[in-house]
Amino acid sequence: MNPELPFSFQHLSLPGGVRAAMERNPSKIALKHRDQTRTYRELLARIDQVCGGMLADLGLQHGQHAAIAAANSIEYLEIVLGASQAGIGTATINPRLSPAEIAAICDDAEARVLFVDERTAEALQGQKLSTVQRTIVIGQGFDDWLSHCAPLEQLPEVAEWDTFTIPYTSGTTGKPKGVLVPHRSRVISLYAMAVEYGCFTPDDRFLAIAPICHGAGMIFALAPIFFGGYAEIMDKFEPEEVIRKFKSEKITGFFGVPTHFHAIFALEPGFLEEERSATLHTIISNAAALPQAMKEKIIGHFGQILHETYGSTEASIVSNLRPADQLRKQACVGQAFPGTLIEIRREDGSICEPDEVGELFVQSSCLFNGYWKRPDETAEAFQEGWVTVGDLAKKDAEGHLYIVDRIKDMVISGGINIYPRDIEEVLAQCPEVSDGAVIGVPDEKWGERLKAFIVRSPGSEIDADSVQAFCDGRISAMKIPKDIEFIDVLPRNASGKVLKTELRKLCE
Repeated sequence: MNPELPFSFQHLSLPGGVRAAMERNPSKIALKHRDQTRTYRELLARIDQVCGGMLADLGLQHGQHAAIAAANSIEYLEIVLGASQAGIGTATINPRLSPAEIAAICDDAEARVLFVDERTAEALQGQKLSTVQRTIVIGQGFDDWLSHCAPLEQLPEVAEWDTFTIPYTSGTTGKPKGVLVPHRSRVISLYAMAVEYGCFTPDDRFLAIAPICHGAGMIFALAPIFFGGYAEIMDKFEPEEVIRKFKSEKITGFFGVPTHFHAIFALEPGFLEEERSATLHTIISNAAALPQAMKEKIIGHFGQILHETYGSTEASIVSNLRPADQLRKQACVGQAFPGTLIEIRREDGSICEPDEVGELFVQSSCLFNGYWKRPDETAEAFQEGWVTVGDLAKKDAEGHLYIVDRIKDMVISGGINIYPRDIEEVLAQCPEVSDGAVIGVPDEKWGERLKAFIVRSPGSEIDADSVQAFCDGRISAMKIPKDIEFIDVLPRNASGKVLKTELRKLCE
């Protein structure tokens, strides 16, 4: 705090925003999960108990870490918000990881306490956790612990640059890294989201289905309650139930990833029409590229209410393609988010011309604090105040952004740069292809050659020759994969991104 200021500096914090929202309407239901609900008053009371329990009962200190590996629940948000109010950053771990992987992240984060759901608790039995001193199971175990936790008489001071959460990178290109996300970053992101999406007023009702362990799942579950609205949390994606809730719960906003939309439009058209919502006015897609063919389906059924957003755990939300531009700008992720600067740079650091592919750099108030215990990787990501996560992109003359691919996914064949995303966009247009991904594999003559992994649509018997024939004329001959392998399902992480590291392992 600057001693020359005539007032006390108020730090931005996630629990502070929820507390302010509670003041507006304490008895309003803030969250629902299955048959459970929390009013704002109840939610803040339990957050305060978690905060007190972290410090007084568990004996953690400001700056230490907790961890959580669990499915979506109201308790999940109570734990993370309560811990952060105590100055404890929480590593949010995908519960679908193997016990060894969960343990490795707990050890890396130096977590002192681990919160798990019953399924994860059972899976972790016998697994050695080096730093965890106590494991608490969400359910009766958590409620019993909470009943012995009293709120603090005075809340500890938590700086806005203190760690809120430590989500771990998806590991699509290597070993996961802990991303230090400060309160300030996510609070400013929330205000920008409220402006850009228009679905986070106190009158809005949001359906949160993405895994909260993922950065996007977390922020889209928090946004409604930060602004005094309502969020219903789902712990399992069931497309029929999602469509029903749009109508029965009068949902106004929804965030999904491409795999969610593929499942929704695999439902019977008659069912979709019968359960059409009259209140839904905002759909947001993020985490992986949304094929143009799927965009057109979404707009055709729901109307012009689609936003496609690009972002990263490290830089938060970077850009957004607004509804009016969805059909005008194909394979585009829009313009810079409020308060965000974007540059596309060549290898020598100079700025690319319009439509020239280069590396994407971002500058904003929403950046992360660095990678936990990874100074070299942090230095690589930050370059003079700008952040890069290794994505290749271009801007058009109007300043709209197009994500071309990840640098590590680019294929160099015969000295030519080939971007797998171009090919995957074409595969998504084929009715007999349910899902597809393209990687480069070693080739003695060309250095690398293209290989496609294809998931057939139900009932399809499409073969490699037919896939290549479909691509012929839609992309250049050098981009048509010569190797095609059919598999049952593509490996994806919690956010829907294809794990190309796993596909490469299949080729070893």
